[in-house]
Amino acid sequence: MNIQKMMKQVQEMQAQMQKSQAALGTKSFEVSVAAGKVTVTANGHGDVQSIKIAKEIVDPEDVDMLQDLVLSAVQQVQAKVKESQAAEVNKMTGGLGLPPGLGF
Repeated sequence: MNIQKMMKQVQEMQAQMQKSQAALGTKSFEVSVAAGKVTVTANGHGDVQSIKIAKEIVDPEDVDMLQDLVLSAVQQVQAKVKESQAAEVNKMTGGLGLPPGLGF
């Protein structure tokens, strides 16, 4: 086993992952709930960029429902982003099954 060759491969993989994460950050992910009445948009890093709420769904007598809808949409868009991130990691590692936390 050539340690230098392996270290070079790891460095190349890290560089590819950095490029991939930068590209992922430019992507936009969107989730709508309640028949499109609440829409949340996030970038590929999982940062929420916008929340849109239709006026007709705002009911001062039922704030809890609106809060639940917003929370649900945020959680769903973050899950979508995580799935995309995991797919990118899997592409980079070729499905090697590397343990989490290796910095890729």
